[in-house]
Amino acid sequence: MRQRSRGLLGTPRLGPGECLLISGGAVRLGASVHTFGMSYPIDVLFCDSRWTVIHRIIAMPPNRVSRWVVRARHVVELAGGTVDARVVEGDRLKLLG
Repeated sequence: MRQRSRGLLGTPRLGPGECLLISGGAVRLGASVHTFGMSYPIDVLFCDSRWTVIHRIIAMPPNRVSRWVVRARHVVELAGGTVDARVVEGDRLKLLG
């Protein structure tokens, strides 16, 4: 829970291919993220339990809070500018290890 609330705060900018994955599993009842105290923008993908993108934020600036995404079970945070226009709501993510 502590890592979840801290997120990317105080970390260096993410590099290519890096992300922070916050997974709540099947019981999670929504999610939101914030960028208070951060020095760089992030891209955010909110996904349902099947990893379908249900909301996306491109280049969320520092010191902002996202809306509450009720059906979100997983959140992927990436460096700002990583997610391009080809990733849209309804796309399904595939995680590669």
